[in-house]
Amino acid sequence: MTYRFFEGKDHASVYQKYRFTPPDELKNIILQYLDKKKGKPHVLAVDLGCGTGQNSRLLAPHFQAVVGIDISESQLEEAKGVPGYPNITYRKGSAEELPFPDGYVDLLTAASAAHWFDQSRFLAEACRVLKPGGCVALLGYSCAFPRLHYQDCGERLDHICEEVRQVLLPYTSNQVAVALGKLEELYSAIPFPDKERVEGLQVNSSTSVRNLMGFIESLSSFQAYKKKDPQTAENLLLHTQNRFLEEMGVMSPDMEMKQELEYFCVLASKPL
Repeated sequence: MTYRFFEGKDHASVYQKYRFTPPDELKNIILQYLDKKKGKPHVLAVDLGCGTGQNSRLLAPHFQAVVGIDISESQLEEAKGVPGYPNITYRKGSAEELPFPDGYVDLLTAASAAHWFDQSRFLAEACRVLKPGGCVALLGYSCAFPRLHYQDCGERLDHICEEVRQVLLPYTSNQVAVALGKLEELYSAIPFPDKERVEGLQVNSSTSVRNLMGFIESLSSFQAYKKKDPQTAENLLLHTQNRFLEEMGVMSPDMEMKQELEYFCVLASKPL
């Protein structure tokens, strides 16, 4: 779950505003897999480590009910503050102790969160609560930062992001390294024989310099850095923003650029 550095209200607000929502392309892959393995109706999806609810809201139109679970009260409060999703319920809890009867859940999913779970306990709960044919879908980014494109300076912008990554590397937890390894160990440990990986899903979109700085601020490694030295962390954001504006030859941090994010997804289905 969001076990570290995600407890403050200020950070929860940043996470809500700037964290990427999983793409429709990945959502469609997950729903097609669920259709193939279990079939309709899609009754209950449980979004583990739901944070501020981006993935929960993406799933809501496709299920009778969605339950988002996270250990962070501040993240859940942000999620609950988004109107228009009457079939979503948010609960404080963990992936290792799920509040559902045996054979009750159609889909267990986690977006950029499964690396925080206790692997063996989570998989035991998945085996218990999933319906026969029910599915697990664990998704995330394949790299720490998106690739950026703006006129002829995309490579220089990527280089700036790499420098930021190097600054934050000492504050990056082992769990995040697991996520960037595409959950290889967790995939191998899933006991269901029917499982597969989706890799290299590239999604193009636009972002602004301001929003990219917000994404950096939302990272757990940045929050750890900020906890140790708040002023230096703030200076890093400001310096990075100014370098972007200089490279792009623009004045406003609201200037947009293209970004390319690569996603992966681990899929598995409980035997019928």
